[in-house]
Amino acid sequence: MAQLANVVPLVEITGLRKQYGGLRPLRINALSVAPGERVTLRGLDAQAAEMLVLLVTGASLPDEGTVRIAGGDTREISTDTQWLTSLDVFGMVTARAVLLDSLTLESNLALPLTLSIDPVSIEVRATVAALAQEVELDSALSAHANTLAEGARVRVHLARALATEPRMLLLEHPTAKLASEEATAFGRLLAAIAKRRNIAWLALTEDEAFVEAAGGRLGQLVAASGDIRVPATRRWGRFW
Repeated sequence: MAQLANVVPLVEITGLRKQYGGLRPLRINALSVAPGERVTLRGLDAQAAEMLVLLVTGASLPDEGTVRIAGGDTREISTDTQWLTSLDVFGMVTARAVLLDSLTLESNLALPLTLSIDPVSIEVRATVAALAQEVELDSALSAHANTLAEGARVRVHLARALATEPRMLLLEHPTAKLASEEATAFGRLLAAIAKRRNIAWLALTEDEAFVEAAGGRLGQLVAASGDIRVPATRRWGRFW
């Protein structure tokens, strides 16, 4: 995809090949996400999506090709400090993130901000309340996480991803456990938040209801070749 002059992509992948235990290696020939851009990618199952997130965040390195985070090659990250700094770009929405079911929603939302969560300090409580309101969970702050329905749990993951004010969200099959109407509601919420915050995202999903509601660029990964194409059913826009 052609980038605007002088705009450094937040994520830029070229010639990627990675063995990860799937039927074939993960292949992506070219993918980039610019600041403020919203990209949804189909064609990755749960295992492949997890590996792509690990590659994008620098937690794993490609066998071939290059992954760049805000212009920096992940192979050039040599210290824990550099890696943690590179992670500041991202907020991750994944069911693999742990929620502490025995604690309240308020305490769970405070975790990205402080280790003092029982009780949550007055200073942090105001930030947590704003995050809960942003994802439309402000009425549930006192509820314990183990009482939350799947739709609410996904919004908790979104709120925690937003807590550190990242430049880009990585969403790993976020609506896999949601009914169609819940996926639509989550897609609309994500689109509204992204517009308000001017935040980019890369969403890995097969959920058509979410895709239609969230908008943005949509691509279909062809696993055998590594090419990314616009699905034939897409009614608007181009991927490249």
